Amino acid sequence: MEGVGAEGPSPMAPLAKWRDDFSRAFQYYLDRSTPHTMQRWIGTLAVASIYVLRVYYIQGFYIVSYGLGIYLLNLLIGFLSPKVDPELEALDGASLPTKGSDEFKPFIRRLPEFKFWYAITKAFCVAFLMTFFSVFDVPVFWPILLCYWVVLFVLTMKRQILHMIKYKYIPFSIGKQKYTGKRPSASSSGSPRD
Repeated sequence: MEGVGAEGPSPMAPLAKWRDDFSRAFQYYLDRSTPHTMQRWIGTLAVASIYVLRVYYIQGFYIVSYGLGIYLLNLLIGFLSPKVDPELEALDGASLPTKGSDEFKPFIRRLPEFKFWYAITKAFCVAFLMTFFSVFDVPVFWPILLCYWVVLFVLTMKRQILHMIKYKYIPFSIGKQKYTGKRPSASSSGSPRD
């Protein structure tokens, strides 16, 4: 006598297989996009533009946009912050190098660039999908939300910039730094003068 579930394949098996195949393919293309930073950000800019145009033409979903703005601000702070907080390191006796003789410690972000990009892109996609459901279109006076967000952004960025200045770190690097060495002075150039 066979068990209860031995009648054949479960109806959920094809759905689970499809989900697994889709997840594997999505991760494959996500991994392939990793080195193409500029193209990824251009794609995200396109997705953000589509969202902004939709909100502009509908003239609604300002609460969704405000929530999106707060989330993006939170991601930006994580992107600009070091992985290990210098204030906590200072209590332990270790800190970021402040003199040329100190050990070099590279800046490691709390939120890496790829995860930052991926979270922003997902946030715009989710916000775009939310604009198709009228339950999220709460009537509000949007200029108040915009003013509050701008004040929040300015205060948060001021605090972050003061933190950067206090602990002497810059979260951006443009290209690889090159050592040029000492430049020879004009008197020791080695060429005889007539």
